[in-house]
Amino acid sequence: MSQSISPTVEVACYHCGADCEETVIVHDDKPFCCEGCKLVYELLQENELCSYYDFTKNPGVSPDKNYYKGKYAYLDLPEVHQRIIQFTDGRQTHINWYLPQMHCSSCVYLLENLHRLQEGVISAVVNFPEKRVRIIVDEEKIKLSQLAELLTYIGYEPYISLQDVESDQSPKTNRTRLYKIGISGFAFGNVMMMSFPDYFGLGDTQTDQKLQSLFSIFSVVLALPVFFYAASDFFVSAWKAIRKRYLNIDAPIALAILVTFVRSLYEIGTQTGVGYLDSMTGIVFFMLLGRYFQDKTYSVISFDRDYKSYFPVAVTLLQKSKSTAEKPMDETQNAHYAVNAEEPQIMVTDLQAGDHILIRNKELIPADARLVSERAMIDYSFVSGESEPVEKTRNEIIYAGGRQVGGAIELEVTKRVSQSYLTQLWNKDSFTQNNQKQDRDLVAQINRYFTWTVLGLGLAGLVFWIWAGDLPRGINAITTILIVACPCALLLSDTFTNGNILGMFGKHKFYLKNAKVIESLSEIDTVVFDKTGTLTLPDAGQIQFKGTPLTRIQQRIVRTMCEQSSHPLSRLISKSLAAVPKETALTGFQEIEGKGIMANLGENCLIKLGSAAFVGLVEAPATASNAHSRVYFSFGEQQVGYFEIHSYYRDNLSDTLQALKHKNYQTYLLSGDKPTDVVLLGHLFGDATHLHFNQKPEDKLIFIEQLQQKGRKVLMVGDGLNDAGALVQSNVGIAVSDNINNFSPACDGILEGSHLSFLPQYVRLAKAGRSIVVQSFIISVVYNIIGLSFALTGTLAPVIAAILMPASSISIVLYTTIASRIATARAL
Repeated sequence: MSQSISPTVEVACYHCGADCEETVIVHDDKPFCCEGCKLVYELLQENELCSYYDFTKNPGVSPDKNYYKGKYAYLDLPEVHQRIIQFTDGRQTHINWYLPQMHCSSCVYLLENLHRLQEGVISAVVNFPEKRVRIIVDEEKIKLSQLAELLTYIGYEPYISLQDVESDQSPKTNRTRLYKIGISGFAFGNVMMMSFPDYFGLGDTQTDQKLQSLFSIFSVVLALPVFFYAASDFFVSAWKAIRKRYLNIDAPIALAILVTFVRSLYEIGTQTGVGYLDSMTGIVFFMLLGRYFQDKTYSVISFDRDYKSYFPVAVTLLQKSKSTAEKPMDETQNAHYAVNAEEPQIMVTDLQAGDHILIRNKELIPADARLVSERAMIDYSFVSGESEPVEKTRNEIIYAGGRQVGGAIELEVTKRVSQSYLTQLWNKDSFTQNNQKQDRDLVAQINRYFTWTVLGLGLAGLVFWIWAGDLPRGINAITTILIVACPCALLLSDTFTNGNILGMFGKHKFYLKNAKVIESLSEIDTVVFDKTGTLTLPDAGQIQFKGTPLTRIQQRIVRTMCEQSSHPLSRLISKSLAAVPKETALTGFQEIEGKGIMANLGENCLIKLGSAAFVGLVEAPATASNAHSRVYFSFGEQQVGYFEIHSYYRDNLSDTLQALKHKNYQTYLLSGDKPTDVVLLGHLFGDATHLHFNQKPEDKLIFIEQLQQKGRKVLMVGDGLNDAGALVQSNVGIAVSDNINNFSPACDGILEGSHLSFLPQYVRLAKAGRSIVVQSFIISVVYNIIGLSFALTGTLAPVIAAILMPASSISIVLYTTIASRIATARAL
């Protein structure tokens, strides 16, 4: 038995812990904020799963308030259904969905018992690190749209974007590389074992020599797949670099592998030696293992996203009759569209110019369109960074990327999705350019000189011994030089150091696109921050009322009026007055979008809440000391005062900026918002001239270019799509997100918002990684000097070369692993 009551004090929901602001639903002597939370509790109770609540206090998630019936009907469209599933045999259907609300072990427990909550669900397995759940369903008992609705209703709305539908859903694991590692590792171990007699000078008898010959043949057989298959990546990479007229790090490695293999075949074939196949297979194995280890650290994050990652899969298509196209929707129609699930849905990629679509509250507008409804409030923060919605009236053009705030609106599409402004912005050259940095990083610089030095020494040794009349010794000199002085130790030090650091970054919520970013991060001297959503917390602010103190009834009036408004500032004010009861005597609510809301208290008392002009005041221009958003309040003929909304900044922001300035980094602010908190931010950044507001995406990109033209190495820290150009143009672009899987534009890394304060430590660790690479390379140089001193004489025995190569590699791996962990402990 359950009942609904109006709360007089704050009551927390038993399931999700949210405040029950309007009504409290009491069931089984427990309070719930909504029917969704109560339903989850009932389902768990019926299936004897209430031990779910023993894991954590209030472990559940509240359902999405913007959900409407029929929201996921598009999943049953044949063209969508075939692309969204992973497998079906007609009886069982497998899907793999991303659930961003998943946050703890309690969520895993509930989701993996989904089959006990709903008939038709066969099983569910959670991949918690990626926040994905693999569900097997019987579609004769439950449709995919019904499954999505069930997940949404219990608080785990699946995130499904256009990219999910159009991607090939291929697994992220590179199985080919695993096969190559396995083959090269197997060959390396066995060839090493069969080379032991030669290492220790055994095999003097004729029987031993026959056995040694047999071992040599076996070694060649094992080495063939390593050379032609496992090592193919090095040869392909080297050839591509040579075609572009530069030598990358793979070029000398490929040459060393080739020389080692050919020399080994020659010695074994002519029975003049046992070759270097153990060194060759060892080079390939260690190189592949290091690269796999490096790639694995960031494989769970997808960076190669475009505008499709953020667009809905389908939208509601309205009837395209002449009357519908010409007649705007009134408020009654808005209410109808908000709840009616019978309108057909269409994939956004199939939208054509002239189509009329319905966009509900908080939905993203997928294509440039003309407004058919009378009014709309569009939130362009996704594109421009401006946090306050913009009012649009009938027949105005609304660009893709905006979000409707308020009731449902009707739009007429003017351009297809692929031709919209948002798509063109994303696809600009500066947004997708691939900066060639091969010749600028540390390894490339060392490799360039190292490679030519080794080749020069080898040729010098060959020429010297030819001049001395000893050609065989000259060939022996050049081949052993290439074998011993192979830059694999350099690549190993870079690979394993960066792999370890990438792993440490990941544990501290900092995910880099690849290891090259570490090198670039260690060189930065300028940090540029976006403001909205980067330095500030989303959907949070500090509210202060200035003027005549509000009476109790006035507080109730303000809360009630704010709850009737769709404006974000109204929601913040309402949240600040959540403990105040509502005023039921208000009538005649009327909101003028972008200006304010008014209501009547009795017959003669008109109450207004909104801009200064709306309540009858002339507001002075914002100054540096007073540049916060304001919402004015008038009661009857009296101007009572105004609410001043201060942005809520992330924790330890001051310490973060101070730490950067202490290390002599220049810091700048680029914001698409209007000037706010100028005094505070000027103090934090040390110079008000480093603050730049009203910045368009192109302005941010140009600003970064100007800094780089002055020789600055720029780190750009942003969050929005409007930052994508600046993120790619900068030397390092970091996207700050409170949900790392939900938002990752074209950038070099993703930083979880709660860890922004660790930015100075991340830079310090990147610099330490650079030092470790240099130190480990010095160790490898010592090995090379020892080997080269013998190789140039042409008298280096195979056993020495065979021992030096793996000894150098193993010591580098151990040193970089230990040193990087020590550096992490010091930095973080």
